[in-house]
Amino acid sequence: MLRFARPLCLAALFAVSPLAAGAQSLSDHAEEVDMSDAPESFAELARRLMPAVVNITTRQTVAPRGLPEFPEGSPLERFNPFFGRDEEGYHQEGSLGSGFIISADGIVVTNNHVIENADEITAVFSDGTELRAELIGTDPETDVAVLRLITSDPLPFVELADSDAAEVGDWVMAIGNPFGFGGSVSAGIISARNRNTGGRYDDFIQTDAAINRGNSGGPLFNLAGEVVGVNTAIISPTGGSVGIGFAIPSNMVRQVSSQLVEFGELRRGWLGVSVQGIDADIARAYGVNSASGVIITRIEDSGPADEAGLEVGDLVRTFNGEEVRDTRALTRIVAEAGVDKTVSVDIVRDRRARTLEVTLGELDTGGEEPEEQEIPEMAITDNALGVEFITLDDATRRRYGVPSDILGVVVNSVSPRGPSFGKLEKGDVIIEMGFDPVSSVADAVEEMEEATGRPETPLLIQVWRGGRGGYKAFFSIQLDVTS
Repeated sequence: MLRFARPLCLAALFAVSPLAAGAQSLSDHAEEVDMSDAPESFAELARRLMPAVVNITTRQTVAPRGLPEFPEGSPLERFNPFFGRDEEGYHQEGSLGSGFIISADGIVVTNNHVIENADEITAVFSDGTELRAELIGTDPETDVAVLRLITSDPLPFVELADSDAAEVGDWVMAIGNPFGFGGSVSAGIISARNRNTGGRYDDFIQTDAAINRGNSGGPLFNLAGEVVGVNTAIISPTGGSVGIGFAIPSNMVRQVSSQLVEFGELRRGWLGVSVQGIDADIARAYGVNSASGVIITRIEDSGPADEAGLEVGDLVRTFNGEEVRDTRALTRIVAEAGVDKTVSVDIVRDRRARTLEVTLGELDTGGEEPEEQEIPEMAITDNALGVEFITLDDATRRRYGVPSDILGVVVNSVSPRGPSFGKLEKGDVIIEMGFDPVSSVADAVEEMEEATGRPETPLLIQVWRGGRGGYKAFFSIQLDVTS
């Protein structure tokens, strides 16, 4: 289970696809590994960095709950202070976490969940010095919070690394306040990159350095003494470290913290689209070699994507120079690109690559950017298409609630033995087949016949489907030319 500074369980599933190593043994070049980079000790690094790492303690006034205050004159009245209750029954609760200073004027980065709802925040240094802190801003979406220590003296600070340069296998060191034991040091390696636990902008670094309750908000250092990540959560059945910890990459922290310092809130880019992930067969239908990218399934009127000329059905491959691996990656890249920034978008349309320029808007914090639409599990078989089409007339529109601006043919039935079973459904409106519009049953039959002449390319079908207000989706179907 996923745990934060105070145990909070979230479902976390990871699908890891092993890469083929090829015929050559990967041990052939073992002698080329330079072990001189392995540290003999982390002592000097810990000694140098410890002054910039602080323990975060908070106090919060909590409304009465549970047992009431014992009344005056009661034999149990003397126990009221033990429960921390004042005259009105309110009591104080505290929490522990970690943080680190990123500038000489006392700017501190920590986790949002460490200081959430706190009335008082105190930073405790490794030498025992305590300073009050004021909250500058928080971003619950990325679990980042920024504080300012109340002092006129310059303070020791640490630099943020380029987390994109961090690799699986790199040494890392964590300093924090696990279970209230401030100034604790643990070391390990980066175990994995690009982990997500269900958050909209998750892109965690995974580490086996010991991370426990109280480490949240603390730094994960590389061997250069730079912060490569902010420790934020662990997977654990017990609440203690089992070697699976997660840190927010420093590049994300840099972007979020700078906006919190400047604006007091996050200003995220907005594209104005809904998207769908792809699989290997859909990628082949678009004429690309890898299942990397997302298909645009909806475009908001007069939004940035609409103004830039993006279209439903465009396969987005890169955005602002970054590869779009999946829907989650596009969400993060768009948000981080910035408001009013003009960026390039590489797309595939009608099996042809092209590049467009788009000027991003600002995401409404109450919305989602982009909305992901799931596609059914693929069920490829070597059968005929197995679909019965009917004309989209007024009666059919009323029956399936098809808007007047949707044109195509309707799926009346799907053979359970055909390759469309599990993908197309009764009531689906076929809008395009093979990137060509379908306006009649004859068009659909013609497109299927042409597709049988391209056995190496699955037939890409765009549909309108009712439910959730109606949405568009894309499916690839492999036709058997021998049938």
